[in-house]
Amino acid sequence: MLGQSECHRHSDIKASVAVLTISDTRTIENDESGRLIQEKLNAAGHTVAQYSITTDDPETILKAIEQYLNDPDIEAIITNGGTGISPRDQTVEVVSRLLDKALDGFGELFRFLSYEEIGSSAMMSRAIGGIARSKPLFSLPGSKAAVRLGMEKLILPELPHLLYELRKHGA
Repeated sequence: MLGQSECHRHSDIKASVAVLTISDTRTIENDESGRLIQEKLNAAGHTVAQYSITTDDPETILKAIEQYLNDPDIEAIITNGGTGISPRDQTVEVVSRLLDKALDGFGELFRFLSYEEIGSSAMMSRAIGGIARSKPLFSLPGSKAAVRLGMEKLILPELPHLLYELRKHGA
């Protein structure tokens, strides 16, 4: 395992990322979380290759993510929304089927950091991450606070290292 300073030597690696908001109520005009993900990616030097909004329907979610997984120009995917416990929240069920390798630590750390901010209700977060077809795939809750936390504390610091690890053996 690399030390933190060794991991960050890959910080010059930039990604072409797809952003998908999953919600029955969000539109391009009011999708603050999707906009925040895009702003954070751009500020870190990554490229937002695709952005879309889909409903909480499992087949629609699957179709949207599959489109991104099949696009050779997209190197990572970040979704937001649909990770809660309501009957319509189906993102985790869809994403978990697509993952070749789960990054259990992503969800664990996300909930730990959330707990520090919001207390015990963090247990209801089902944030998930992993590798699907050699691409990092992360699913964040839909709130702006959750997106900010996930992007700043977890995804952006490690995305270059993840890409380095996936590319170093020609994956």
